[in-house]
Amino acid sequence: MKNILMIATGGTIASKEGDLGLTPAVTGEELAASVPGIKDICHLEILQLMNIDSTNMRPRQWLMIRDAIMENYNNYDGFVVLHGTDTMAYTASALSFMLENLSKPVILTGSQLPIGMLRTDGKENLITSIEIAAAKHPDGTAIVPEVCIFFENHLLRGNRTTKINAENFNAFRSYNYPSLATAGIHIKYEYDRIHKANPNVALKPHYLYDTNVVILTLFPGIQENMIRNILHTPGLRAVVLKTYGSGNAPQKPWFIDLLKEATDRGIVIINISQCSTGSVEMGRYETGLHLLDAGVISGSVSYTHLRAHETE
Repeated sequence: MKNILMIATGGTIASKEGDLGLTPAVTGEELAASVPGIKDICHLEILQLMNIDSTNMRPRQWLMIRDAIMENYNNYDGFVVLHGTDTMAYTASALSFMLENLSKPVILTGSQLPIGMLRTDGKENLITSIEIAAAKHPDGTAIVPEVCIFFENHLLRGNRTTKINAENFNAFRSYNYPSLATAGIHIKYEYDRIHKANPNVALKPHYLYDTNVVILTLFPGIQENMIRNILHTPGLRAVVLKTYGSGNAPQKPWFIDLLKEATDRGIVIINISQCSTGSVEMGRYETGLHLLDAGVISGSVSYTHLRAHETE
């Protein structure tokens, strides 16, 4: 029997209707009790870390989740994090970088309807997430040793996932990376897509983070003073620049000059596309080459390239 730790943080799955609308009020123990079949899958223990709406999730709470996993890492075969849907993808992405060399599953899930509602999607999401967290190869290693989101029959890589629907049960999608598993009558794992853990490398937690980051979305007619004010925000360390198409931006001299001035000051600017699918190719059009000349980094470059840039 596998040992699984369920970390409850709140969200819709744990909500009840109150005077001010849905509010997280159901404990992790109550959530587990609503799905009695869990005891046939694993030995489940519950840690009530917080009980909040995920719109109130902050980096400080990410650290709490990471610490809970680290403190209990050797005692459990896998972890399930119950989380609100609004910021679940942010938390999953953050945890994937905070837990380097992960060799056990960390599965985030939740629901679009509270667990107490008749048509809730929470029970299916919860029990399947637990089953995935407990799944092992014949040699005893975890089938899914990475941070993932399970929602509406699909297991998605955590740092590739976006919430795309506020009303339907299929709330999440991974546009540029396929599903790692699909749950039907059986759970079908796509083994070639799943990260392979290195048993000779220890888990390495990361404790430092910097929130002095801004997302800058371009649009036709954006004004120079807007961009200037953003790039001169006190303490700014990095900008995620959401450009057009395959990484293109206006060729206006003032725009390129502002970007060049910012990168010269040590501000990291990453170019990503506003498109849901596809990748940035900054050498494809002249409008992308100007960004390269200004010191902007392509969002599709390798991790090694980024590390080299950081040490220069």
